[in-house]
Amino acid sequence: MTVRVRMAPSPTGSPHVGLVRTALFNWAFARHHGGTFVFRIEDTDRERSTQESYDAIIDLMRWLGLDWDEGPEVGGPHAPYFQSERGDLYRDALERLAASSYTYDCFCTNEEVDARRKDSGSKVMGYDGFCRELSAEQRAAFEAEGRKPVVRFRMPDGSITWHDLVRGEVTFETRFVPDYALCRANGDPLYTLVNPVDDAYMEITHVLRGEDLLSSTPRQLALYDALVELGIAKQTPEFGHLPYVMGEGNKKLSKRDPEAHALAYREQGFLPEGLLNYLALLGWAIAADRDVFSMEEMVAAFDIADVNPNPARFDIKKAEAINASHMRLLSLDEMTDRVLPYLKSAGVVSDPVTDADARLLELAMPLVAERINKLTESVDMLGFLFVSEDDFVVDPADAEKFLDDDGRAVVRRALERLSGLDEWSSAAIQEALQAELVEAMGLKPRNAFGPVRVAISGRRVSPPLFESMELLGRDRSLARLQSALG
Repeated sequence: MTVRVRMAPSPTGSPHVGLVRTALFNWAFARHHGGTFVFRIEDTDRERSTQESYDAIIDLMRWLGLDWDEGPEVGGPHAPYFQSERGDLYRDALERLAASSYTYDCFCTNEEVDARRKDSGSKVMGYDGFCRELSAEQRAAFEAEGRKPVVRFRMPDGSITWHDLVRGEVTFETRFVPDYALCRANGDPLYTLVNPVDDAYMEITHVLRGEDLLSSTPRQLALYDALVELGIAKQTPEFGHLPYVMGEGNKKLSKRDPEAHALAYREQGFLPEGLLNYLALLGWAIAADRDVFSMEEMVAAFDIADVNPNPARFDIKKAEAINASHMRLLSLDEMTDRVLPYLKSAGVVSDPVTDADARLLELAMPLVAERINKLTESVDMLGFLFVSEDDFVVDPADAEKFLDDDGRAVVRRALERLSGLDEWSSAAIQEALQAELVEAMGLKPRNAFGPVRVAISGRRVSPPLFESMELLGRDRSLARLQSALG
């Protein structure tokens, strides 16, 4: 059997990190087994689906490198891959289900269902099967009132059991799983129909999805039995339900939580491999004593049976630490290529980059490569080297702390000593400032070099001071020291 898994997001908002985790596990499962990763769009919700959200999902998947074998932009034998373009298949499935009495028309209103449940004292939520066996007279009466029916699937009696790939054996008693709607009264198909029908036609073999969909699995398994009987499905896929991703306060990470928005991590300067590595840890581990790994290593090791069914807590600090570890794995050239778009976007360097800026960046990157943990940090760390003197500013908080009267006295002594320096090199600058500020003035290095650092870079955190001054050059360095004196 060839493994076929799918990712089927709805384009109805900003992509959630939980969606990325689910996509990653499906992708890794397919790649591990040499199978097919299908990507389709569930856009039957016409009111909420937007082109903007679809574009964001595609952009996210491309950025992360989660390539798909079938789906939008790449095609495939089961096209189209947009549910909004597959209406004929759903209508055909409904007709065949109705012809074999797997479904029935339901004319009840929600208010009527609620009233009957209240009167009976039933604890079972959902539909009560009132329209299962309507007489011709009852049906005619409802139609005479102008009621339009929804189509409901008949749940079988007894229990439904399956071996969940993550949770083991799971059983639901069908008396607690009411008959459910497959399409609206206007004929529009619902998720409950289109999702299994698409899986059937696309020959999906394994469905790996979130724990929040666990309770809907008995309904889908019953429907799959019908689809197999009707020849629409070749087989019922195996199911695995991935653990919840929890946020602060032990609550499920919701779309309202700032950590939930997947594309925000690119804006914050995360590496795609760093984010994926962390999300993989939300339910899976490559080894008990190892957290950092490549996607190639994950593919080689991934076994869905190793996924922990317990809820996983999203920890932004750990996500940043994992990303920092991946930053350390980049070569200097790779690091430069990765930070360049952020430097261009912030206006630190021009687009296209000038030859002078390219040379300066080549010299500066070795100074910061081990100091930045996210790509965006390159903007603050390197900006002072590229900015014009007219646009150079000192961080007000750092100026208040380091450029008070005592700090300016340090800067004045540094300016006097460096003005007469014959050789402008990092070694010569360090020797001069060490002699003047530490030895002559008797200052501790932090108090000696902190004011100079803020005067030169505008910030208390910067690349190595002496190397920075060498790159900045004599004239610009002395001018900034002078400017700090007011």
